Amino acid sequence: MQNQLYQYGGKMKKVITYGTYDWLHYGHIRLLKRAKELGDYLIVGVTADDFDKSRGKINVQQSLSSRIEAVRLTGIADEIIVEEYEGQKIDDIRKYNIDTFTVGSDWIGTFDYLKEYCNVVYLDRTEGISSSEIRKKRVRLG
Repeated sequence: MQNQLYQYGGKMKKVITYGTYDWLHYGHIRLLKRAKELGDYLIVGVTADDFDKSRGKINVQQSLSSRIEAVRLTGIADEIIVEEYEGQKIDDIRKYNIDTFTVGSDWIGTFDYLKEYCNVVYLDRTEGISSSEIRKKRVRLG
């Protein structure tokens, strides 16, 4: 596909999204599929444990390697990177020549500052499913 785009003089459109992807579920997969539809090449940033903890997210239950593997196994991402520090989104947008940054609608407005660097798209969340709910159920069933 990449060759076809260049063959016809078009530019490959690159999309990037980030997430923790703890207990990867249908909502994550649906978001990744819709992110992929926004361009030709999807880069998925999986947030490192230490970076999540520094942002106050201390309930992540799966290891980084398990979360990366779960995203890889969906077959949706063209490339997977690790998000490790504040400000990395801007660095990644520049480094990978990103056209569109996308994330779930629960973050509306939060990433508007990235509009200076690329298109920003907030995708609607899938109703009735969240990693927090899955974690609660796992604890109860535990």
